Amino acid sequence: MATPAFVHLRLHSEFSIVDGMVRIDDAVAAAASDGMPALALTDLANAFGLIKFYQAARSAGVKPIAGCDVWITQEAERDRPHRAILLAATRDGYLKLCEWLSRAYRTNQYRGRAELRPAWFLEGTDGLIALSGARHGAVGDALAQGNRDAATRAAKDWGMWFPQCYYLEVQRAGRGDDDALT
Repeated sequence: MATPAFVHLRLHSEFSIVDGMVRIDDAVAAAASDGMPALALTDLANAFGLIKFYQAARSAGVKPIAGCDVWITQEAERDRPHRAILLAATRDGYLKLCEWLSRAYRTNQYRGRAELRPAWFLEGTDGLIALSGARHGAVGDALAQGNRDAATRAAKDWGMWFPQCYYLEVQRAGRGDDDALT
């Protein structure tokens, strides 16, 4: 059996204004050079670079995956929003993601962060794939606090909001607490 190709599903570009440094053209060129069949662009709280990314990836023969690293409001702790990655699997999913980002900027900014509200997911999530956010998501945050029950509840909530399209992220980046979060 052939080894599956690696695909980056988390990439912040220069359009992640606060923390991105990678230029889209450079990222796409590296992905093509490495033989990656696809690449996701998941800038933080915006989709500003997606058209440039889509065009560059298609030109390089790399399948573009449109997504976003989103802030998720925690009503009980507004200063500690969770994060998740939302990937558009279909055109409808892309439109829904853009709608939620626009709504977040218009109606749900907190301390300069445009945050999605979990209640919005009840409107439907067809065409979207959700990644748990690893250590910054609801499940990872609960595990970091030693609260397995809260982690289980969070995973069940996300599984309900994104049926058959919610995935727990496991990241091993050499941090001391990586094992506790997996």
